[in-house]
Amino acid sequence: MPRAGTILATLALMGLSLPATAQSIGHITLASTTSTENSGLFGAIIPAFTEATGIEVRVVAVGTGQAFEIARRGDADSLLVHDTEGEARFVAEGHGSERADVMYNDFVIVGPVGDPAGIAEADDVNEVFARIGAAEAPFTSRGDDSGTHRAEQRLWEAAGVVTASPWYRELGSGMGATLNTAAAMDAYVFTDRATWVAFRNRQDLTLLFEGDEALFNQYGSVRISPDRHPHLKHDLAAQWHEWLLSEAGQRAIADFRVNGGQLFFPNSQPNVDDAP
Repeated sequence: MPRAGTILATLALMGLSLPATAQSIGHITLASTTSTENSGLFGAIIPAFTEATGIEVRVVAVGTGQAFEIARRGDADSLLVHDTEGEARFVAEGHGSERADVMYNDFVIVGPVGDPAGIAEADDVNEVFARIGAAEAPFTSRGDDSGTHRAEQRLWEAAGVVTASPWYRELGSGMGATLNTAAAMDAYVFTDRATWVAFRNRQDLTLLFEGDEALFNQYGSVRISPDRHPHLKHDLAAQWHEWLLSEAGQRAIADFRVNGGQLFFPNSQPNVDDAP
């Protein structure tokens, strides 16, 4: 029977003979959104990145506002969220060193099959929100300063609807929990398409409105400033950022599907310095 020392030595030699990409070289912490996590995207693409680089990615999935705060404190090595204005401000304030488009999908408005506010007949998203407000139909909102919540608030404002009313429920919860509450209440809800497609507890809910340009939902990757937070793993985070924008990363995003449907659409732009 071989000695334990012999086995360990053999395993060590086997480890040395493995290609570098198969060996773990560390991990990064990624602050991101519940929509990317709950949809299953990270479970599909992170293993490909780890296999290629040896870098593990540990995701902290919260609302976009919380993700920004985590990054501002220096508690995340990288940021992937969906609030382009907020991302640009984050970089302008010196918290981030670079921001790039990665992918997009869209928001949709979901509600009870009976559609008491008649939003399925609306011509545009402003009319959707105006009809819900006029009908004082139950509406559940994440209310958590996420990218989805921020987008929803802009649409209420554009429609001229005041939401400080009993029919409007701010939950302070993630998208999945908000959809569950909407299903229990037969309420309208504003959601990203990816979470809706992956959501199973639909009960009487159905997709009622989609396709307006205002419902476009862009995701961006942001590198954290090494000057502001020198203790972070900037070299490893840079590899994650560049991989997301690379052909391999963009293909992995495009290949991710739920029930045969593509949930995220890659749209990174090549660096002009690298373009032919």
